[in-house]
Amino acid sequence: METGNRERQVLVVFPHPDDETLAVGGAIAMHAAAGTPVTYACYTLGQMGRNMGKPLFATRESLPLIREQELRAACQHLGITDLRLMGFRDKTLDFEDPEALAQTVLDLIQECQPSLVITYYPGWCVHPDHEALAAATVRALRKLPAGQRPKLQCQAFAQGYQAALGEPDVVYDAADVWERCYAAIRAHKSQTSAWVERIERALAGSPSDRDAAIGQIARGRMYTVDADTVEI
Repeated sequence: METGNRERQVLVVFPHPDDETLAVGGAIAMHAAAGTPVTYACYTLGQMGRNMGKPLFATRESLPLIREQELRAACQHLGITDLRLMGFRDKTLDFEDPEALAQTVLDLIQECQPSLVITYYPGWCVHPDHEALAAATVRALRKLPAGQRPKLQCQAFAQGYQAALGEPDVVYDAADVWERCYAAIRAHKSQTSAWVERIERALAGSPSDRDAAIGQIARGRMYTVDADTVEI
């Protein structure tokens, strides 16, 4: 990721609280540190998630509020200046009308006028909500004239993605802001407590263990995607 070329505005489109942190937290923190406004459109509150904290502290009834509070804290750590809670229900995005869902993304693009949109890579992001929203983002961009579209960067993680897609062209290292990224990970404690325990042990361990943990937190890769040619 070329930090010297500052984006005008970044729009991040994901379905769940913690997607912004666990998928592309380093990229968001770097854009924010460079002075770029970042809008995060979070489509659900992850209310159907199975993790309830370790030790258990959430219930099915309390989980949506807890995850919203965690998300707001994580956004502060990453430097997200504009959080949009889109109000859809977790694990239902693939049942929404595809064109209507795409229109919600298009409305955001037309309002925020981002120079860059970040989402998951269609076909390579596992969860049905991920896939539905990734496809909706592509559909939204296709509705715009090619010369008026923001760049699209997508994060892939399904098994075999690299063999199918090749090497990611967007490679970043957020080492300068890794502590912000880690604070965001910690903020999502209902979902990340077991991972945080492992990170804490590594950070307190040998220099090589510490460096590896910081690298895991700070480094990431994405693909620049052409909305016209990507399969949805």
